[in-house]
Amino acid sequence: MLFTSFEFLLGFLPLTFVGFFLIARVSQKAAAWWLAIASLVFYGWWDYRYVPLLLASILFNYGVGYGLSLLKKRWLLWLGVIVDLGLLGYFKYTDFFIGGYNDVAGASLPLLHIVLPLGISFFTFTQIAFLVDSYRGKAQERNFAYYVLFVTYFPHLIAGPVLHHAQMMPQFAERRVYRPSAESIAIGMALFTVGMAKKLLIADPISIYVTPVFGAAQNGTHLSTGVAWAAVLAYTFQLYFDFSGYSDMAVGLSRLFGVQLPINFNSPYKAVNISEFWRRWHMTLSQFLRDYLYIPLGGNRAGPARRYLNLLATMVLGGLWHGANWTYVVWGALHGAYLCANHAWAAGRSRLGFGGDGGAGGRLMAIAVTFLCSVVAWVFFRAESLHSALLILRAMSGFGGDSGWLALMPHLPKVTFLAKLAVAGAIVWCLPNAYQYLDSSGKSGLMHVRQVIVNAVARRPAMTAMAFSVVLVLSIISQFGPKASSPFLYFQF
Repeated sequence: MLFTSFEFLLGFLPLTFVGFFLIARVSQKAAAWWLAIASLVFYGWWDYRYVPLLLASILFNYGVGYGLSLLKKRWLLWLGVIVDLGLLGYFKYTDFFIGGYNDVAGASLPLLHIVLPLGISFFTFTQIAFLVDSYRGKAQERNFAYYVLFVTYFPHLIAGPVLHHAQMMPQFAERRVYRPSAESIAIGMALFTVGMAKKLLIADPISIYVTPVFGAAQNGTHLSTGVAWAAVLAYTFQLYFDFSGYSDMAVGLSRLFGVQLPINFNSPYKAVNISEFWRRWHMTLSQFLRDYLYIPLGGNRAGPARRYLNLLATMVLGGLWHGANWTYVVWGALHGAYLCANHAWAAGRSRLGFGGDGGAGGRLMAIAVTFLCSVVAWVFFRAESLHSALLILRAMSGFGGDSGWLALMPHLPKVTFLAKLAVAGAIVWCLPNAYQYLDSSGKSGLMHVRQVIVNAVARRPAMTAMAFSVVLVLSIISQFGPKASSPFLYFQF
């Protein structure tokens, strides 16, 4: 069930919302169960056969977490983590390892073609973090209803963000969450509308320039330089607005229920270096990899060489987390190399006494270089094989073939594409996003966003309501076109 689908907008969401607050008038715990059960229905809408898998994972991790809060035994933590990773590995990487074994050993073992359960990476990482925090004494959950809701909460279940116990559980216990708030509803609807517009009015329309070119490269076609750049830039912005749109919709949906999800996306293409890029892109995953992989590996505590090795290992594993394909491994390795180069450059500048950012010109140059590095890496992220990725990069480097625009996209005018690209770029680099109103610590939630929206409504309530209504209607109408809304790209992870 997509956030943009009619069954969600006209059925699931209003029923869940009204039921939650009506039940909360009688029992807070019953309302929590209602929201948890509704979340399971949301998950099971895709394939009900995987609901028992999710429930089994919840029961197992709740039991292990409960045991860790009492015993603090390292072996129990390892048991929980190994079982979680084993489950994830079976569904996500079995065919990958069988294929790799066949290639190395010349064998012909049949692939199992296991269907990957939606959201398994996200609810697995969420629960691993809970187990580690339980072992460290940072988490202790005795309320099973709240724990089930913590894991299954539908705004985050399918594509993140990766949640931490300390961020969510105290909110589920607060009485204010179970009372409808006009302010929270207004903020939630505003963010949801912005996210839907990003997905349906920008990401989906620009995606039609991506598939033909990457498909042709997969078939061995030698692309022209212009077509290769067009497709890669289209994907760069498609992924941005798709993931940004989902993140805004998830935060907005959660805010309808009075619950604040952690921010997961904050204008990453405005980053001046790759370290800042990862502080802005998929922020909760970056924090998870830092706290539960990079730091336990040693972080930067054992000298520069070990630091660079830890960065590479963390990003390669982060890349492999995204998918069972060598393209994701290369994508992760590229970002690991970028991070190593960035830290080495910063250290060298410091030793040589070079300070400052070079002013506005230097900042613009840094943003452009960081963006170009991310564009090159996205080629591997999108390509279906290393061979097709290298074909596209070869064409982008000026060694393209003869397959031009008319051969691959005869029904898609270049002028329309350039206009869409210009609009996307203007939004990315010239307009603020909702989360730029946060303070530097990121602890104020959506306080400043609330102030901006509430102040706008107070000054021009009719105009503000009209603007959001028009955007919402245009987004919904767009689904009646020839190209239906596609699943969010991060659903596959």
